[in-house]
Amino acid sequence: MKLDGRRESSNVEDRRGLSGGGKAGLGLGGIAIVAILTLLMGGDLGDVFRNVVDSGGIGPATQTSYEPTAENEALATFSRQILASTEDVWSSYFRKNNIGTYKAPTLVLYTGATSTACGTGQAAMGPFYCSADEKLYIDLSFFSSMRQQLGADGDFAYAYVIAHEVGHHVQHLLGTLDQAHQQMARMSKTDANRMSVRIELQADFYAGVWAHYENQMFDSIEDGDLEEAIRCASVIGDDYLQKKAQGYAVEESFTHGTAAQRMRWLKKGMTTGDIRQGNTFSLSDNQL
Repeated sequence: MKLDGRRESSNVEDRRGLSGGGKAGLGLGGIAIVAILTLLMGGDLGDVFRNVVDSGGIGPATQTSYEPTAENEALATFSRQILASTEDVWSSYFRKNNIGTYKAPTLVLYTGATSTACGTGQAAMGPFYCSADEKLYIDLSFFSSMRQQLGADGDFAYAYVIAHEVGHHVQHLLGTLDQAHQQMARMSKTDANRMSVRIELQADFYAGVWAHYENQMFDSIEDGDLEEAIRCASVIGDDYLQKKAQGYAVEESFTHGTAAQRMRWLKKGMTTGDIRQGNTFSLSDNQL
């Protein structure tokens, strides 16, 4: 992905070095295992945090001596550039389609754990968006985990992760996300999971829409980039992750969609560039 000379967003809070601390007996690897198992069994971010705390994984927040590696600093620059790109793309899209003024989210870079308006964020959760404060949170070590644990690597794959979280912000601005969350609060666990899948697949679609216009505006996508993003989408499907973790998949516990679904909606967004074609909420389960 060609990003040389591209601007970096100023809508960034750098909290790296402000750690959530840790209790003896559970390192980062242990935290990750607890988090993965919780999510694979259908838990949400709150369940992850509670289980990690119960396992002795998080202590009170403390300021630590932090010196970013060259790789980490390069990823921070990259993340600011991708966020800037989403600002350019979505501001233009909102304006041209008479949606209104696009209000950009804030990107929070952190290490370990950090406070959010949605509760305590933890590195083991992976990147996430909080609509209550309109911020997306990323511990940059997640990209190393993608490469080492899932085999998903490459700058465009990393860009897709950021664009997906910005996709949730777009849902929030359009009212879709808040409406879906209100409905989920009145649903059974199984039905709420089905609604969650629709939320996530639409965010994948919006990530594809971003990629469509990113390439139109900046001619930045190179050979192999699309394959990187599609590969990433395939290995973060619920079925793939559950089979990897436990040898089988439980469809009722899916919260993000299957590998095939995630790839399909990402590619549809890339191909069409039209958010009107991304209404995952109007389709039956079989149509997703």
